[in-house]
Amino acid sequence: MATRIDLTLDCADARPLAAFWKTALGYVDEPPPAPFATREEWAAHFDPPEDDPDAADPAGGGAWLCDPDGVGPRLSILRVPEPKRAKNRLHMDIRVPGHGGPAERWERIGAESRRLVAAGGRVVTEFEGHHVVMADPEGNEFCVAAAPA
Repeated sequence: MATRIDLTLDCADARPLAAFWKTALGYVDEPPPAPFATREEWAAHFDPPEDDPDAADPAGGGAWLCDPDGVGPRLSILRVPEPKRAKNRLHMDIRVPGHGGPAERWERIGAESRRLVAAGGRVVTEFEGHHVVMADPEGNEFCVAAAPA
């Protein structure tokens, strides 16, 4: 049996980044772990360090997302104090359907890229006919490409 993975994105502001990734991936807010009714209730049961600037925000500036079908990895988005400084060493690829000819696949990649720009992302580089490198609202890189046919 394969090991399941979760992905974690560090950020400066979790709420808008979570909104972007929910739009990009079709994910939803993950319910809090049992027996807690809310994420805030769950986070409040931890004893934050006295010098923690997020202590007033019981969720610590985080967001937890999941695939509503339970297929994709969970995504945690956590506020950190330091800014992003360099290119990601690991990134996500968002895959559009790979059927059809090259022009049809490229049109689907373009349509998805435009949808994600409207959601707050930006195009970094286009590799015409193959994939588009994009960045989310905080500059985390990801690609939009066609799935294998």
